[in-house]
Amino acid sequence: MDLRESGERQISWAARSMPVLTAIGERFALERPLAGLKIAACLHVTAETAVLMGALQAGGAEIALAASNPLSTQDDVAEALRGYGIGVHARAGVDRAAYYRHIHRALDVGPDLVLDDGCDLVNILHTERVDLLERVGGGCEETTTGIIRLRQMAAEGALRFPVVAVNDTRTKRMFDNRYGTGQSTLDGIMRATNTLLAGRTVVVAGFGYCGRGVAERAKGFGARVIVTEIDAVKALDATLQGYEVQPMAQAALLGDLFVTVTGNRDVIRAEHLSVMKDGAILANAGHFDVEIDVRALDELAGEVQRGVRPNTDQYVMPDGRRLLLLAEGRLVNLTAAEGHPAAVMDMSFSAQALAVEWLAAERAGLAPGVYDVPEEIDHEVARLKLAAAGIGIDRLTGEQEDYLHSWRVGS
Repeated sequence: MDLRESGERQISWAARSMPVLTAIGERFALERPLAGLKIAACLHVTAETAVLMGALQAGGAEIALAASNPLSTQDDVAEALRGYGIGVHARAGVDRAAYYRHIHRALDVGPDLVLDDGCDLVNILHTERVDLLERVGGGCEETTTGIIRLRQMAAEGALRFPVVAVNDTRTKRMFDNRYGTGQSTLDGIMRATNTLLAGRTVVVAGFGYCGRGVAERAKGFGARVIVTEIDAVKALDATLQGYEVQPMAQAALLGDLFVTVTGNRDVIRAEHLSVMKDGAILANAGHFDVEIDVRALDELAGEVQRGVRPNTDQYVMPDGRRLLLLAEGRLVNLTAAEGHPAAVMDMSFSAQALAVEWLAAERAGLAPGVYDVPEEIDHEVARLKLAAAGIGIDRLTGEQEDYLHSWRVGS
């Protein structure tokens, strides 16, 4: 009961900063657009996710939830959700075998729709639980890494149902990826290490929306920021924004703090670890724990000192250098901190809820593939967020509408 009451307080606190999703949940409770549908979800089990689950449940859905990362699971929130009648299969800190076992249990509900964060649930559906595929009418994917995997499945003709790329909405990329990841990543790093960023050299691997957010926040704290990239356009963008751009082999010699935000594997490898300075800090803000080659770090180290601080392991090299790995190379913002602020997740999860409603209505007419969120949903989320903040914007006049839709009017 103590856990449940704590979780209820956490959910209530998050909901205060999520007025858009709360309003959607209230409408869902009246209209019941998800009545009779079963949803299997694989998401971070946090207070913000709980508000989304509540909105979907209010819409009439039966929900089974597994964790997309065992280190981000908030056990008190999980217990509170169970008290609300939602099937939660998650516990903080479980091993890899239990992680996948929990996803299988969520799928046991026999879903009509699925929600995923990283594509693990969808992958299991297509490889180990193919008996359930015929019933699944569609899904939503929350993160960049998952969209990369889904688009590859679609390109190979392997994807068996339509999936909405919630991650690719403008509200998600701009606010969740940029402002949410930027703030929460540095929050996790500072909680784990209590390091001073001012005057330190921070190497940000990847200059997508997430990497841009991390670089901006680090620069705001007074750090010297070096960006590494494989995309020439993004590297040029970083350069024109005033950041130094270098290959990782060069940046590895200079960095005090390294943050990987690419969605790819082995971004920091043995050859980089071998030249890093004493005391260098390694953190990952990409979805999976593959961006930093932790196996190479284990092999290089002469000694590993676990838990020198919460969520901080120290790897002592044979030459005496010490490298600090945060959160076992997993998502530092959700392991060492609390993830994105609820006000940011309000927009991401509102888009998710409206995309689920759209899928429920349209899934029968959609072919397998990856779909963008309908533009009107993105605009509706932004409109509702502005309204909740008491912010007004201009509207086009009739003459302006005509001007934009006519080629006959010149200058």
